[in-house]
Amino acid sequence: MKTTPTFVFSEKLSRRRFLVGAMGALGSRAGAAARVPIAAIAQTTAARGARRVDYHHHFVPARHLEAIVAQRESGRTPPWSPEMSIEEMDKNGIATSIVSLVQPGVWLGGIENSRRLARDCNEYGAKMVADHRGRFGFFAAIPLPDAQSSLREIEYAMDTLKADGIGLMTSFEDKYLGDKAFAPVYEELNRRQAIVYVHPTQPKCCMGLVPGVTVSTIEYATDSTRTIASLIFSGTAARFPSIRWIFSHGGGTMPFLLGRFERLAIERKDPYLKDGAAPQLKKFYYEIAQANHPGALDALLELIPLSNVLFGTDYPLRPASEAVEGLTKYGKVTNAQRRTINRENAERLNPRLKAL
Repeated sequence: MKTTPTFVFSEKLSRRRFLVGAMGALGSRAGAAARVPIAAIAQTTAARGARRVDYHHHFVPARHLEAIVAQRESGRTPPWSPEMSIEEMDKNGIATSIVSLVQPGVWLGGIENSRRLARDCNEYGAKMVADHRGRFGFFAAIPLPDAQSSLREIEYAMDTLKADGIGLMTSFEDKYLGDKAFAPVYEELNRRQAIVYVHPTQPKCCMGLVPGVTVSTIEYATDSTRTIASLIFSGTAARFPSIRWIFSHGGGTMPFLLGRFERLAIERKDPYLKDGAAPQLKKFYYEIAQANHPGALDALLELIPLSNVLFGTDYPLRPASEAVEGLTKYGKVTNAQRRTINRENAERLNPRLKAL
């Protein structure tokens, strides 16, 4: 399978050299693709019958790339432009992608820097949606754990920029999403009946535990499970029932740990989980990026109703063909059920997609 080229941070490659190289690649690809009329791109997509809606698709604004480079000396971020996304979408029958930032999001340099970074990235996302009508939506970033700045950005992003929802990371420093400090933010998101997309990040607790094994290999899926546990066992999910949560990567390791979740609910006599953990978990939505192989799909669909499963790719960190092929080859769903995952559930969750 052909993979997307990546830029690698290392001691041999300075941050300045990396940024220049990455931005040069973005610019050259974007410049070439920009010469293709948007109408022609839309016609090509229609001709191919593109129907999928990608709920796990990243965008990498230059301002965010700069911030990431300034904050870390290891890791990788593939080159990206809106035109590269559209090219990948057209190859894989994806009509619309709802984009979100790559980890670790915008909480990178204190309240004021994070607030400005969120605003810059959100305005970039809104312009991208306007420039490529019908092809993109976006989840707005907010500067959690600062609740007051987050409330201001929610108002601007959703009322002025018309974001499709809010994108959060699984953890912010030592706080998971069920932390009581986030309650004012959830009150507002609950009032708006907002969609909240949750993506894993590097957990502060667990960096480099196994030599030679990257954080993303184990900890990303595990951090999704930690934050799901935080939301349900803190009572946050029950107290704010109108928030529509979407979790990445099929819920991480959560489907495999259901028995342990149920046992804890019983042992604690949890007032928020009187009927066990499963009923609350079934209310959440889950997308299938990197969870599109039989083991993950079996576990997820055994627990979660088909109506709450969404299509996702993790582009540009993974090729979109991986998710397309995984779901296509999965023999335990019908073609009608695949259509439900590929688009119909997305339209029910976000009715504006019906017009695209």
